[in-house]
Amino acid sequence: MDFKELMQSKAYDFLRTNPRLGDRIMLLGLGGSYAYGTNNENSDIDFRGVTLPLPSDLLGLTEFEQYEDGETDTVIYSFNKIVKLLLDCNPNTCEILGLDEEQYLIKSPLGQELVDNSSLFLSKRAARSFGGYAGAQLRRLQNAIARDSMPQKEREQHILRSVQNALEDFERKYAHSERGSIRLYIDKAVNPEMETEIFVDANYSHMPLRDYENMWSAMNTVVRDYDKIGKRNRKKDHNHLNKHAMHLIRLFMMAVDILEKGKIITHRKDDLELLMKIRCGGYLQEDGTFAGEFYEILAEYERKLEIAARQSSLPDQPDMEKVEAFVERVNRQAI
Repeated sequence: MDFKELMQSKAYDFLRTNPRLGDRIMLLGLGGSYAYGTNNENSDIDFRGVTLPLPSDLLGLTEFEQYEDGETDTVIYSFNKIVKLLLDCNPNTCEILGLDEEQYLIKSPLGQELVDNSSLFLSKRAARSFGGYAGAQLRRLQNAIARDSMPQKEREQHILRSVQNALEDFERKYAHSERGSIRLYIDKAVNPEMETEIFVDANYSHMPLRDYENMWSAMNTVVRDYDKIGKRNRKKDHNHLNKHAMHLIRLFMMAVDILEKGKIITHRKDDLELLMKIRCGGYLQEDGTFAGEFYEILAEYERKLEIAARQSSLPDQPDMEKVEAFVERVNRQAI
């Protein structure tokens, strides 16, 4: 597919007409499966990029973080926003700096500098960040399997563990344990259609309302996913299971490369045989569970990540003086 020709179509006019985009775009490249090389005939086309802030964002009262176009699945981050995400080794944004040359659709001189300086943002944080995303991917995989293969009583136990994981993720991010506590447990059901169900005892004080809402939203998302039982197409679900499993392994591959080689490698051309075998159902069994061989592969990559994190020559944290100097130089040119 000629993506540069596609980019010139009417559907992508916003790239040329939006005042925050146009010639302010530093980078624009492929995202998702086409970026990884794991695309098939059903894959969506995603574009991801970076744009310079307006002078008023830096000197005035306007603010801008990212531009999203839902029709074309395009996301373009402001330079300052992506820097903050890169400093945390956020997988979704690291990918933008690790494409092959032909996968970039726009690359300005400043965009080239951003790619050339990608090592500025890399640190041992990658183990935690990519590992966290991989853990979330694994939970999605386990949740999807559990929805179909467990009786209600066992499924409720699985939901509880998943909700507790979501709660732990929230606590790590917001650190509100000093404001109170929440207890989740299973007891005899009040709902007559259930044998057991999850109950909550919560006790918080002086907790910011938005953080409280975020906490309940994180847990509610897990429970809501289970309510979709019986409304799903099995063939489609198997495709999703395979895709979840593939991305789980891909995240580990990318993290190990960053920690061992100090490089972001988004296009996984050297790993496609394994990744495509997973995506095409090579490890999914007829009952909707994965073969033991897949979990052996997963365990091996978990071990590789642990060793890479321990032995990596990357710094514990990025050199903020160098990052600040680079960001200031780019923003002076933006003005």
